[in-house]
Amino acid sequence: MESLLPFLLFSFVASITPGPTNILVMSYSSRRGLTATLPIIFFACLAATLVVLAVGLGLGETLLQFPRVQQLMAWAGVLWLSWLAWQIFRSAPPSLEPQTARDDELSAFGAALLQVINPKVWMMAIAVASVFAGSGDKTLRMLVLSLAFLLVCLPCMTLWALLGVGSARALSSPQAFKRMNTGLAVLLLVSAWLTVLV
Repeated sequence: MESLLPFLLFSFVASITPGPTNILVMSYSSRRGLTATLPIIFFACLAATLVVLAVGLGLGETLLQFPRVQQLMAWAGVLWLSWLAWQIFRSAPPSLEPQTARDDELSAFGAALLQVINPKVWMMAIAVASVFAGSGDKTLRMLVLSLAFLLVCLPCMTLWALLGVGSARALSSPQAFKRMNTGLAVLLLVSAWLTVLV
């Protein structure tokens, strides 16, 4: 496992850099708080970990044989992320009233599904499988790498949620909050569309 430290660094960079899921977590936590965001973080990280494991155990090679399936997944992800960006753009500032269920509720299942169709996750998983899987007992190695990825991903995504909570506290007016949501929506659109246009 001499490549574990480089893999941990790779996992950190892949998890902490801005991407669709991190932007959504930040936006959601700014509106709903950290506690409501924790299940989303857990299931999003778990789903990304399972994608890494599945790709490392052979699904990546299978997908490479079907470029149309890859394109379909990428476009489905981009369209869904575009819809989520619209939801962020039109969301109202947090209310001082007790929280009730709202239309902009992102479920833990939705966060997990987002990871399954997120092109960034698949590109990262293919990189893991091709660079770090190595030879020998691939199953055991991929299990260890997937667990390590999960342990790195959870705190990284939690940092994004804390950033969202902190930004909501720092914004003193509904107009400032709306500007933040507009910026996050634009970032989400850019991060989504760059995966299919580049």
